Amino acid sequence: MTQHSLPRRLSMITLCGATVLSSPLVSSPAVAEGETPAAAPPVVSASRPVPESFADLAARLLPAVVNVSISATLKPGDGDDDDDDGPDGSPGDGPQIPEFPPGSPMEKFFHDFMNRKPSPDAPPRKMQALGSGFIISPDGYIVTNNHVVKDADQVSVTLQDDTVLKARIVGRDSRTDLAVIKVDAPHPLPTVAFGNSDAARVGDWVLAIGNPFGLSGTVTAGIVSSRGRSIEHDAYDDFIQTDAPINRGNSGGPLFNLKGEVIGINTAIYSPSGGSIGIGFSIPSNDARGVIEQLRNLGHVQRGWLGVRVQDVTHDIAESLGLPSLKGAMVAGIESKSPAEEAGIKPGDVINKLNGEAVDGKSLPRLVAAIPPGSKAAFGIWRKGSALTLDVTLKPSPEAPDLPPTAPRKDETAKKTIKLADLGLTLGMIDDAARQKYHLTDSQRGVLVTAVAPDSPAAERGLEAGNLVTEVQQVEVDSPEALSREIDRARDAKRHSVLLLVQDSDGMRWVPLPLDKS
Repeated sequence: MTQHSLPRRLSMITLCGATVLSSPLVSSPAVAEGETPAAAPPVVSASRPVPESFADLAARLLPAVVNVSISATLKPGDGDDDDDDGPDGSPGDGPQIPEFPPGSPMEKFFHDFMNRKPSPDAPPRKMQALGSGFIISPDGYIVTNNHVVKDADQVSVTLQDDTVLKARIVGRDSRTDLAVIKVDAPHPLPTVAFGNSDAARVGDWVLAIGNPFGLSGTVTAGIVSSRGRSIEHDAYDDFIQTDAPINRGNSGGPLFNLKGEVIGINTAIYSPSGGSIGIGFSIPSNDARGVIEQLRNLGHVQRGWLGVRVQDVTHDIAESLGLPSLKGAMVAGIESKSPAEEAGIKPGDVINKLNGEAVDGKSLPRLVAAIPPGSKAAFGIWRKGSALTLDVTLKPSPEAPDLPPTAPRKDETAKKTIKLADLGLTLGMIDDAARQKYHLTDSQRGVLVTAVAPDSPAAERGLEAGNLVTEVQQVEVDSPEALSREIDRARDAKRHSVLLLVQDSDGMRWVPLPLDKS
C-alpha cells in the first residue's frame, strides 16, 4: 500500500534522534514551538523574491524550542544485534566501520571488532541522550518523538535560557512516533500553534529548528520538497519531505511555515551516512494534532478499527475485475468478528469512499483510525460491477491477536498436482507434510503453490513455494483443478490477467497474474 517509495529505503532511512558521543548516547529530537505570533509575516508566494532574512521569525520561535535530555539503563544485549543499527533503529551511532575494497581482509577484521558482543554477565549501562521538543501550552506540555523518550528512566528539558526542568511522560504512541511530555514551570512558557499542513505546497519555504548533535537552537531553512512521501513506516506513512537540513538530534522538533506555524514534526532522514543530504521527513501536523490531543488528555490513543487488510488498485487489478478507474482500496482480507465482517464487507470489495471522501489503500487505514470507536461510518463500495454503501460501527483498535496453536490433522486425500507451465506455477493440495514444511496452521485453506519457475510470470509477481491461493477472480478455490478451471474461464472471457488472492507469511494480498503470452 505504499507509494512514492525511495530506493534502498530500508537501509537508508534513519530516525533523526540519536547521536552517540564516545560511550554516552545522544538522542536528539527536533525543535519546539515558539510563542504564537501576534502578527505573522506574510507567506512568500511564487511571485515574491527569496526572503532577505529569517531572523525575525527565528527569534520569535526559538524560545519555545527545548532540549529533551533522557537517561536510560541498557542491559547487556540491548541494541546488540547482528547489524550496525542504533537503539532507535537508525544506523549505528557509535564509531563507523571504515570503507575498504569489497572482500578486503581489513573489512572483515573491523566488522568483527566493531560487532563484538558484551558479556551477558556485564552490569547494566547508564546511557544519556539528547533530543528536541516544542512547547504547545503555557503550562508546560511538550511534543517530541516517541523514539526519543520510549526507553527513558528520567526525562528533563532545557529551555532556551538554560533553565533545566524535570519532565514526565504523559503519553506515547509508537504507530505515529509521537509523544507528549510535561514540565512544571514557575511561569507561563512560550508556545507555538499548529498550522494546516494540507495547505503546504511543494516549493513553499519552511524552517526547521532543533538540536542536531546536541547543538541547541540550530535553525535551518529549505522548502517543501514533496508531499505524501512513503518510507514504509506504518499506516501513517504520509510524510512531508523537505530539504531543510535535518540531522540526528532534530527528532521531535517542528517544521515551520513562514507564518510561524508548525506544519510538521521532524522524524527521519534519508542518508547513506546518517548525516543530512537534504532529504528529511516530517509528520504532517494535520495527522499529528488528533494524536497529540489524545495523548495529552488520555495518555494513550483510541483508534477506530474496521478489521480489513487492503491494497491499492493497480492497472492489472482494475482490468481483471473490469473496474471503471484505479481509485479505491481493494479488500484483501477480513478479520474475524471485526466491524467489517459484521457489516458485510467481503474480500474483493473495493472501498472507494469513507463518509463521502475518496480513499485509496494508503489513506483508508489512517482515516479510519482517526474516527472515534463507537462511531458509525459510511463506506462506499464497488462489488462485482455494482456500487453500494454500507454503514459500519467502528470498534476500538485491538492489540495484535495471538496466533492460534497448530492442531494435529488427519492426512488429506486426492493429492493431485497440476503444473501451469505458461504461468510458471506448480500447484498441489495441502497435506500434513506441507503444513509442517511451510508452517501452515490447521485453519488455513486454499491451493498450495509447490514450485515457481524462475523468470516466469508467477515469479515476477512475487509468488513463492508455500504460498496459498484462496481465490481466483473472487471465486474461492480449494483444489488445483478448481484453480485451473477459473483461470481457463478468465482466458475464455478474454482477460489479459487473472486476479489471485494469495496468502503468505505477511498476510493476504491480491496478485494480478498476466495471461498474455510474451
